[in-house]
Amino acid sequence: MMNNKPFMLRPTGKDYIWGGRRLNDDFAKNIDMTPLAETWECSTHPDGPSFAVGGEFAGKSLQEILQQHPEYLGTHPRTQGELPILIKFIDAKNDLSVQVHPDDDYAREFENGQLGKTEMWYVLDARPDSQLVYGLSHDVSAEVLRKSITKGTVEKYLQKVPIQQDDVFYIEAGTIHAIGAGALVAEIQESSNLTYRLYDYDRMDKAGNKRPLHVDKALAVANLKAASQPRQPIRCLKYRQGCATELLCRCKYFEVHRMLVNTERVKQLVEYWADETSFRVLLCTNGCGTLFMDSGEYIEVFRGDCIFFPANSATVKIHGKLQFLDIRG
Repeated sequence: MMNNKPFMLRPTGKDYIWGGRRLNDDFAKNIDMTPLAETWECSTHPDGPSFAVGGEFAGKSLQEILQQHPEYLGTHPRTQGELPILIKFIDAKNDLSVQVHPDDDYAREFENGQLGKTEMWYVLDARPDSQLVYGLSHDVSAEVLRKSITKGTVEKYLQKVPIQQDDVFYIEAGTIHAIGAGALVAEIQESSNLTYRLYDYDRMDKAGNKRPLHVDKALAVANLKAASQPRQPIRCLKYRQGCATELLCRCKYFEVHRMLVNTERVKQLVEYWADETSFRVLLCTNGCGTLFMDSGEYIEVFRGDCIFFPANSATVKIHGKLQFLDIRG
């Protein structure tokens, strides 16, 4: 019988120098940080845990909850033992550093058994001139790239791609990349915080120091071949009463769907649950509504909220006009 109750999560915030105000202003995060660059919405990572809001687990970290209830992760091999993913909102008021992440094999060998970092970006909003770095514009040797970093000319080798709202980008480990100024992004990634900076525009941090680079490690893991121009995946909306869904990304680490709910004019509410194989997460990217449980309990949902559904969860009925990212481990 499905009866594990879903619960809301509260994030940890990050005040990286390139961040802005939109996560507080647009998503009502109410986190006392300026800037507020990232919120780690669903995370068991020690660098930024998330916490349950309300219900029997109120105030407990998601890590604590999953240690007490490992069955909440499900029976799928990739969910065994630890939460395999990390979900963030990112507000890039300014350019992020040019960076690269290691794959699992490198991270296990050289980073004390940690996971590598493959990720997906879903663009929630972007200025007309916003862009991102996606790989290199042509093949380059490690020696040439190293010299260009020293000289401050590395940008001539970077492939820059214009972005707009609703774009999806899959960033495989080893891909040199950076989110550009003016982008508001939801990120789904492996549960890792390994980032190797190649270039940071010679910026100073709050203490007046340049942020450290990790050139040796970055060049050891980076793909130095020219990257193909990223193309938006073919997407097909599937409709049922009150709801439409489309697949955004499926890889060995996670699966992400976009879910559009509008039950304001229909009597039948949209049902949602997680089966025994894996947890699911709903990240509300727009709108508001209510999740009703058969027990009589309910969760009010607003833009920016994140709800964790344990494996073998209770069924909820969704009412309102909302957009979600539906994320599965």
